[in-house]
Amino acid sequence: MYRLTTLTLTAMALVCLAVALPGGNAAAQQKEQVSYKAPAENSKVTQQQNIDVGDVPNHIVRSYEVHRTYPTNPPIINGLKLFESWDRGTTDLIDGNGGSSQYSVYVMENGDRFVARMTNVVQSSGGKLTATGVGPIVSGTGKLVAIQGTVRIGANFDLKAGTNDGQGTIEYSIGK
Repeated sequence: MYRLTTLTLTAMALVCLAVALPGGNAAAQQKEQVSYKAPAENSKVTQQQNIDVGDVPNHIVRSYEVHRTYPTNPPIINGLKLFESWDRGTTDLIDGNGGSSQYSVYVMENGDRFVARMTNVVQSSGGKLTATGVGPIVSGTGKLVAIQGTVRIGANFDLKAGTNDGQGTIEYSIGK
């Protein structure tokens, strides 16, 4: 009995140590933070579809794609300039208020990219919509393959006019 207890406790300690070590390495990484703006002239709603749910007035489910470019003062991430980004997602809105889920794909000047999975709150004010969101970086390629972090975004848009401007903050670290 004593031997089984010792073996069980030793195994549990090794599992805890194995889980804790990778977290310790990630915590020791240097965190960087960059901010960016994407004015309406550099943002384009390339696709959108609004579907009337039919249960209450002004309830829509929407899918969308927004393309942004960063021709001036692009943020630098791991030595690379941000070239463009693509936001692709869905919203569930009643009178312009509700939630949204999206994937944001950030493409660097050399083609490397990383992806963030965002959860957003959408609010209507005077016919204009504002989205505020946050989410983890879920993958990366090339020099960004080991990127980890969080993206925070804000956007103002008008569904009828198809205009959109955004800004964001990317907090990240690059694992070894």
